Amino acid sequence: MQKIIPFLWFNDNAEEAVKFYTSLFRNSKIGSMTRYDEAGAAASGRPKGSVMTASFNLNGQEFVVLNGGPIFKFNPSVSFILNFDPSCLTDVVGQAKEKDARKYLDTVWEKLSQGGSALMPLDKYPFSERYGWIKDKYGLSWQLILSNPEGEEAPFITPSLLFAGAVCGKAEEASDFYLSVFNNTKRGLIERYPAGMEPDKEGTIMFTGFMIEQQWFAAMDSARDHNFNFNEAISFVVNCEMQKEVDYYWEKLSADPKAEMCGWLKDKFGLSWQIVPTVLNEYLSDKDSKKSQRVMQAILQMKKINIADLEKAYKG
Repeated sequence: MQKIIPFLWFNDNAEEAVKFYTSLFRNSKIGSMTRYDEAGAAASGRPKGSVMTASFNLNGQEFVVLNGGPIFKFNPSVSFILNFDPSCLTDVVGQAKEKDARKYLDTVWEKLSQGGSALMPLDKYPFSERYGWIKDKYGLSWQLILSNPEGEEAPFITPSLLFAGAVCGKAEEASDFYLSVFNNTKRGLIERYPAGMEPDKEGTIMFTGFMIEQQWFAAMDSARDHNFNFNEAISFVVNCEMQKEVDYYWEKLSADPKAEMCGWLKDKFGLSWQIVPTVLNEYLSDKDSKKSQRVMQAILQMKKINIADLEKAYKG
C-alpha cells in the first residue's frame, strides 16, 4: 500500500471524474468504490446510491476521491506534475520514444483542455521544450512537462505545492519540515529565484523536489497576486499500521486545533492531512452495514482516530 495518498474532494461528480482520469492515462485502473446508503445519504445530503469514496491508480500513483458536497473547491495551490520522460516509455523503442512522449503529452493536454482553461499555455520554456499548466473541467490543476531523458528519473505523477500569499517564501522551510517528519526521504533539485525576477524574492524557491516515504513531491514559492491558498479540497492521507504511528504524525503535523476532526488536520503551512489507520478501510467496506455504520458514527465523534475505539465500534 502506498504510504501517502492524495485525497480529492468533489461535489457530486467523483465517479465521472474517476472514469475520465482512468480513460485518459496509460496503465490506469479503478479500485474500490463505496456508495452512500440510506443513513449516509441522510447524514450527508448526498443522493442515496451515489459514490461516497473511490480509489484509482494512474500509472502507479494511487488516489482517493470523496463526494463530499460543494464545501471545498480545487485551486492551483496543489497541482500534479505529469512527467513525460521519453526514457521511461516502454511501449516504443529508439528515436520513436521522444516523438511518442510528445504525442502522448499533446493528447493528454487536448483532453484536459476540454471544459478546462490554461494557466500557462502549452509552449517551449527555458526549462523544457514543451510545458503547460492547465485546470481541467473539474477544477483540478495539472502541469505537463516533456522531460529531458538525460536528467534524473522522476515518477510520472508528482504532487506539487505552491506556497503563495501568507506562506510565500516558506517552500524551503516546509520541505525541510516534511523531510524531518517522515521516513525514507531524499532532497532533490533546488532552483532558486535569481535577482531581477520581482515580485519573487531572490533566493526563494523557484522549484525543489523532495521525497518522503518513497513519494516524490515538488514545492515552489510564488509572490504573485494569487487569490487562493491551501484548503481541504486536496489533502494527503498518511496510512498508519499502529496507534503509535497515528499519535506520532498527529503530534508532528497538527498545528490548528480548530481544523482537527475525523482524522483530518492542518499543518503550520495550512496543508491538510488525514492520519488514518489502515484497518479503517476494512471496517468501512464490511458487507455488514451495521458494522460499518457504527464505525462511521465513532469516527464522527473523534478528532484524532483511536484504533481501539474503532475496533470496539466495529465489534459492537
